[in-house]
Amino acid sequence: MLQIRNLRKSFGDLQVLKSIDLDVNKGDVVAILGPSGSGKTTMLRCLNFLEKPDGGTMLFDDQRVDLARVTHAEANALRRRTGFVFQSYNLFANKTALQNVTEGLIIARKMPRRRAEEIARAALVKVGMDDRADYYPSQLSGGQQQRAAIARALCMKPELLFFDEPTSALDPELTGEVLRVIRSLAEEKMTMVIVTHEMQFARMVADRVVFMDGGCIVEEGTPEQVIDAPQQERTRAFLRRLER
Repeated sequence: MLQIRNLRKSFGDLQVLKSIDLDVNKGDVVAILGPSGSGKTTMLRCLNFLEKPDGGTMLFDDQRVDLARVTHAEANALRRRTGFVFQSYNLFANKTALQNVTEGLIIARKMPRRRAEEIARAALVKVGMDDRADYYPSQLSGGQQQRAAIARALCMKPELLFFDEPTSALDPELTGEVLRVIRSLAEEKMTMVIVTHEMQFARMVADRVVFMDGGCIVEEGTPEQVIDAPQQERTRAFLRRLER
C-alpha cells in the first residue's frame, strides 16, 4: 500500500530523518519504536504532510510523488486517503464529541449534516463512545477524548491510519481502553502505522516492528525478531532501558 524511499528531513542544521525506507502492506499493523528524539513522530508527520519532507519518494498504491516537490493538490489527495490520531486529542473544547467527529465530514467533505451525524454515531459506537456523544471534552476522561479522536479519524474512511503515541498523554488506567479499540481495528485488518512506547501492545498487535534511533531505521522485523531477539546493540540497549 505504501512505499517510502530515501525520506529526509532537517530542521536547520539538525538532520532528523536520514534516508528512511519503509514499506507498509495492506492490512498490516506496523509499530514504530525508539527513544525520544529518534525521529518517529517527524517521520509520521512527513508521511501525512504535516511536515514538508526535504527529499524522498512516496508510492501510495498507484500514486507516486516526489516528496521534496509535492504540490498542495497532491498532498491533499494523499491526506484524504489517510487518518491521523495525535497524542493530545486535538478536540474542539466548545463542541460535543459528536460535533467534533462530524466537523471534518461537514466542512471538508461538504456532507449534509444528517448523513454526517449518521456516520459519526456509527464511528462512536465502534469506539464505545455512543453514550458520550453529547458530552463536551471537559466532561470526558483522557481515554474517552482519545477514543473520540479515533472515531473522528475513522469516519473519514481512511485507507491507512497513523497513530502518534496515542496513549502517551493518558494515565495508566486509561491506556487499556484506547489500546483495546486499536486492537479491535487490527483484528478488522485496518492498515495502521503506530508510534508507541507500549512494548506488550506492539508484541501482541503488530505484524512488523520498526526500531528507529538517530533518524535511521536500525532494525525491523516481526515482534519476535525485534523485541524478543534483537540483532542490533542499539535495539538491545533501548529494550534494556525500558525493562529497568
